[in-house]
Order: sequence, then C-alpha cells, then structure tokens
Amino acid sequence: MNWLDEVSWDDKGLIPVIAQEASSGDVLMFAWMNREALQKTAELGQAVYFSRSRGRLWHKGEESGNQQTVHEIRLDCDNDVILLKVTQLGHTPGIACHTGRHSCFFSVYKDGQWVVTEPVLKDPTTMYKKASTDSGKHEHE
Repeated sequence: MNWLDEVSWDDKGLIPVIAQEASSGDVLMFAWMNREALQKTAELGQAVYFSRSRGRLWHKGEESGNQQTVHEIRLDCDNDVILLKVTQLGHTPGIACHTGRHSCFFSVYKDGQWVVTEPVLKDPTTMYKKASTDSGKHEHE
C-alpha cells in the first residue's frame, strides 16, 4: 500500500497541516495539503502546501523567502492531521506568518479580548518579492 493512501483526505482531497518549529516546539502555522503537496514535501524536504484561495500548490516562502526545511512528517492517530517538524528559514528568528511575525498564533485571549503577544519582526510590505493577486488573502489559506 502506498503511504499516501493511508492518509484520510477530506471530501476535497485535503488534510490540515500544523507546522511546528523543531528546535523550540513553537506552533508556527496551520495550512492545508493535498496529495501532491504532501508528496512534494516528502521528496524535497521543504514545506509545500495547497492554497485554497489560489487553487494551487505553493512552496512556503516562494514569495517571502521564508521557507521551511522539513525534518519530520507525522500523521495523527486518526490519519486526518499532519504535523510537520520544521526549521523556519529566511530570518532570525524565523518568520512563518505573512504579518512578519514568528508564528501565526500571536494573539492570546485575555480578559475578554485578543492581545497581540508577538512583535512584527519584519515589515510584510518589504518581505514579499512579488505582489499577490489575492489581495487580503493569507498565504496559508
């Protein structure tokens, strides 16, 4: 049996993916993969996701330069979520979020409101090599 056949793809042929920094354990981002993206990720050792808003594969960092080297690919107990253990490249510390922050999970619920807990490490307007045709769309949608 092909290892990709063991994955429980949703009705759109996708699986949710969590990217976790291998060195710190920080959860960096959430994205989606289709079969081709997961296969390319395994072959290249670099994170390749499926953008639902663009309807195509995207190599993490193709516009920003903030690529992810993949050290380990894990499948959860129900075979329906992927965990990538990665090193976030392109900046020190690594920037995974399109907002220029280390992690996409930079807001913490506290006392009835969302509090931003991580600084912008790099201005996102200077981070992207080409203008996106998906104005307002996040890279990981």
